[in-house]
Amino acid sequence: MIDYSKILNKTIQDIKPSGIRKFFDIAQEMDDVISLGVGEPDFQTPWSVRQCAIKNIETKRTVYTANAGLEALRRSVSKYILKKTGTEYDPLGEVIITVGGSEAIDISIRSLVEPGDEVLVVEPSFVCYTPIVRMSGGIPVSIETKAENNFRLTADELREKITDKTKLLILPYPNNPTGAIMEREDLESIAEVLRDTNIMIISDEIYAELTYGKKHCSIVEIKDMRERTVLINGFSKAFAMTGWRLGYACAPEPVAKQIVKLHQYAIMCSPTVSQYAAIEALENCEDEVRKMVEEYNVRRRFVTDTFNRIGLSCFTPEGAFYVFPCIKSTGLSSTEFCEKLLYSKKVAVVPGDAFGDCGEGFIRVSYAYSINHITEALSRIEEFLEELKRS
Repeated sequence: MIDYSKILNKTIQDIKPSGIRKFFDIAQEMDDVISLGVGEPDFQTPWSVRQCAIKNIETKRTVYTANAGLEALRRSVSKYILKKTGTEYDPLGEVIITVGGSEAIDISIRSLVEPGDEVLVVEPSFVCYTPIVRMSGGIPVSIETKAENNFRLTADELREKITDKTKLLILPYPNNPTGAIMEREDLESIAEVLRDTNIMIISDEIYAELTYGKKHCSIVEIKDMRERTVLINGFSKAFAMTGWRLGYACAPEPVAKQIVKLHQYAIMCSPTVSQYAAIEALENCEDEVRKMVEEYNVRRRFVTDTFNRIGLSCFTPEGAFYVFPCIKSTGLSSTEFCEKLLYSKKVAVVPGDAFGDCGEGFIRVSYAYSINHITEALSRIEEFLEELKRS
């Protein structure tokens, strides 16, 4: 018999499965569960994007593209980033089309991190950063943001964690799971800390188009930051294109050359039909994105107000489509709360500690669902809280 424990990669064995998927998988096996757990828009991909894909299938545009992606799409991305941030990227040497934002994160980290390098991970944050750092041989160093600072990274918090081994800062704003954003003055203070160092930044801006009342500001807009930043974005969230699996990384050419090398050997190229469709999304779907954001904003206010009314204090998110209510008043851990809620009321949400240890005492709730779906789920959560008080 083979002893797999001696064969499998020890680093991979030691990494825990995603806390998001755990509750999603349990919920899928149960009847009548209402899930507020997954960050997937309930909107359909804009019709013109779907039409574009159909046309390109019918005209047999289904072969491999260049490793870095269709030149036309890279030019569209470059033009889009220039419009949104005022920052120029050479579409031929500084833009790489990837299989979702997730691949962009993976190959960007692996292009920069060597064994023993320290990587600063702002938390709470998306579940993939720390595992990828570990798989690259790096050492993840958590920077815990706080509710009293609206979950924004402060210059003092950053400065305190920097050592002579620090290679990279992962800056995930607008933030999943908190919905926090960084404003220009916040980024200016971060830039001041980094300016005289050799520390790189990965700026995960997958929710950049989903902000409420305040326009997203990218770190690349700040003086001297473009040269040390890999900007990551994609089509899943803003354009409701999760299953199309398309993202991109924009980076200074020396970094981009290494990123595309990893992409070349691991992936070859991103899905061709998705690439053609993405051109349509970037160039002609701004109105559809705006309508989605308007609807998310209605849901955001409703969900935040409801949690505060029923006794779970909730920071008002300014980006993405999540709220991060505090459940410490219940006396339950994040996992206990989510498990009891799932089995007693058939509502699935995600424990906050899935996004880092500092997420303990919180839960993540997605409002990327219909208002009827959300209303029923919140009603069940209110019933659950009332029952906890009586028990």
